[in-house]
Formats: sequence, structure tokens, C-alpha cells
Amino acid sequence: MSDTSTGFGSSYDPGAQIRPLSVRMTEETRAQLDIIAQLNDRSVTDEVRHALEAWIERSKSDPKVLERANEVKAEIEREAATKRGAIAAIFDPVPKTKPAKETTSSSPAR
Repeated sequence: MSDTSTGFGSSYDPGAQIRPLSVRMTEETRAQLDIIAQLNDRSVTDEVRHALEAWIERSKSDPKVLERANEVKAEIEREAATKRGAIAAIFDPVPKTKPAKETTSSSPAR
């Protein structure tokens, strides 16, 4: 069974940019993966891809993952605001301030 064939039901797009991933596993896990791939009539590569895609989909609705994603987004926004402020302080022209007007007191003198 080849590790490079594509199986039915996979979202694998042969035209997409593909990044290889090397995964270390025990002999026992690899043997089980080989059997599952054979039973599903898929290559080991497609079986791993299928499993990862399913895991990613499950993670999208996991409350802990969603909570952490919101925390990370908030941190990204804070860092971006800090960097925007730093760039503005360096490169934005300093606004010219108008001279303060002298005010006269409108209350009667005692």
C-alpha cells in the first residue's frame, strides 16, 4: 500500500501547498495505523490526514480550545496595539499644540 495515494473522502488538494510532517510513534501504534488504513482502504498518509482533519474539526468546538483561542486573540490584540503605538510614536508627526489662551476672570473682584 502506497503512502502517496489519495483516498476518497479526504480533503487533500493535490494543487495545494503541502508541508510534510514526520511523526514518531511506537511500533505498536504504527502497526495499528497500518491495519486501520488497510481496513479503510486508504494509504497510511491518507489515514493520518483524515484523523488530523477530524481532530481539528472536534477541536473547533471544544470549550477549552475556544476559551484559549479567545485568550490568545486578546493577547495578539494587546501586542498589536502596543506595536501600533510604538510605531506611531516613532514615525507619526507630533501634533502641533496651540498656545494656551490667556483667560480673564469674569467674576467680580472683591
